[in-house]
Amino acid sequence: MRSVLFLLAAMAVITSGYWAYYENYRTKAELDNVDDLRRDIGAARERLAILRAEWAYLNRPDRLRDLAELNFDRLGLLPLRPDQFGSIDQVAYPQPLALDLTKPVDVTSAGATNP
Repeated sequence: MRSVLFLLAAMAVITSGYWAYYENYRTKAELDNVDDLRRDIGAARERLAILRAEWAYLNRPDRLRDLAELNFDRLGLLPLRPDQFGSIDQVAYPQPLALDLTKPVDVTSAGATNP
């Protein structure tokens, strides 16, 4: 009986060792995956910073003014002036549709068939 218990204990130790070994390598693989994701996120942030800088460079007011003047014949764009800007309270928003609640509606289940 004792030998059976020793054999079961040895099998449990071997099984737990195998499980720990397997989990260790799985954890290392996931940590490598996390490192790759962090590297990709860093590269994406760098690209985004570059794109934002390019966007700011391309949207300089003096450049846009020159482009508007250069392409006035084709586009008909007027140069920006300070008096063209307004405040938010000057924007006319459409009014929501009013529901007509004066007509009654009859709701009934008369004539409905029961499944």
